[in-house]
Amino acid sequence: MPEPTVPPQHPHLATLRRLEQSSGKLAAAAIARMDDQLPWYRAMPPENRSWIGLVAQAGIAAFTEWFRHPETPQAISTDVFGTAPRELTRAITLRQTVEMVRTTIEVVETAIDEVAAPGDESVLREALLVYAREIAFATAQVYAQAAEARGAWDARLESLVVNAVLSGEADEGAVSRAAALGWNAPEHVAVVLGTAPDGDSELTVEAIRRASRHAKLQVLTGVLGTRLVVIAGGSDDPLKAAKSLIGPFAAGPVVAGPVVGDLLAATRSAQAATAGLKACAAWPDAPRPVLADDLLPERAMAGDPAAKELLVEEIYRPLEEAGSALLETLGVYLEQASSLEGAARMLFVHPNTVRYRLRRVTDVTGWSPSDVRSAFTLRIALILGRLADSGDQP
Repeated sequence: MPEPTVPPQHPHLATLRRLEQSSGKLAAAAIARMDDQLPWYRAMPPENRSWIGLVAQAGIAAFTEWFRHPETPQAISTDVFGTAPRELTRAITLRQTVEMVRTTIEVVETAIDEVAAPGDESVLREALLVYAREIAFATAQVYAQAAEARGAWDARLESLVVNAVLSGEADEGAVSRAAALGWNAPEHVAVVLGTAPDGDSELTVEAIRRASRHAKLQVLTGVLGTRLVVIAGGSDDPLKAAKSLIGPFAAGPVVAGPVVGDLLAATRSAQAATAGLKACAAWPDAPRPVLADDLLPERAMAGDPAAKELLVEEIYRPLEEAGSALLETLGVYLEQASSLEGAARMLFVHPNTVRYRLRRVTDVTGWSPSDVRSAFTLRIALILGRLADSGDQP
């Protein structure tokens, strides 16, 4: 192999020659020092250690070339890191790469007195310092580019998962993609929906991530059209989770779906939240955020079949099974504008009897007839239940 061409006018020709002759020995010394001082290097598989060895050799060779032509801009990142596959940035961290570069520079620095021609020691040392700065910038650039590429890929992957959950198409493939994004299958999952703010959606997503870290929640999130969608994992209280994440949402209603057991079941939470967001217009004074289940009457009136079924199965049917007296008393009480005395007169019973039966309604359903909002929900449940019994479903 012909020797590299060296301009005859090079001011430090002897040092350059000695540097070229020592490059192999310096690379071997750098690898030996890594093996001795860096536990993570010793623990790596042989293939990755060999790639790191090539990077060290390329770094010393690039320094030699840079010393040969200091006035020529050098693409250090390509010269040094281009010898290893892109996957190496996943195999070793930025901190480990810095340790690898530092070790290699230290080996060259300790050999300066041996490598430099007499009188050139300070010149070679100064050149190494400048080169070390350049290689540091190159290292940062390589990892920044890799992080940017991974970030763009992860964002696309995350959007696929979020869209699959929202569209009801979540399957094992979506679960696998979520796992690749770091989702570790929390036991409690809920979907939170609202309006996305104007501007850069990446900034909105990052704001959700910061809020989730503060709240110790796992999230998968994305902006789909005008909607900001957050799949939150790790809390059995969807309202609390929604409150901790509400900051990045734009003005307007924010709805939290019910808690489900896993990502596959999150479609049910998403459907409830979607129906709740649509129905929020019928309850202008709804709290923010609001539970999708607190919007059951509005959802039912907007045509949500799941809400109709829940109202019948969780309110009307339990009252029916508890005895006709409860249904009758509740119906009369609501018709009499929530008047105990009026209901008692219509039922020919003592007001205390009506009061007792209404307490039983609360025990059975969880909704209190004396509360205006609960009374509205109970009234809609009674209407839907009666229609179901008549065989005339709306």
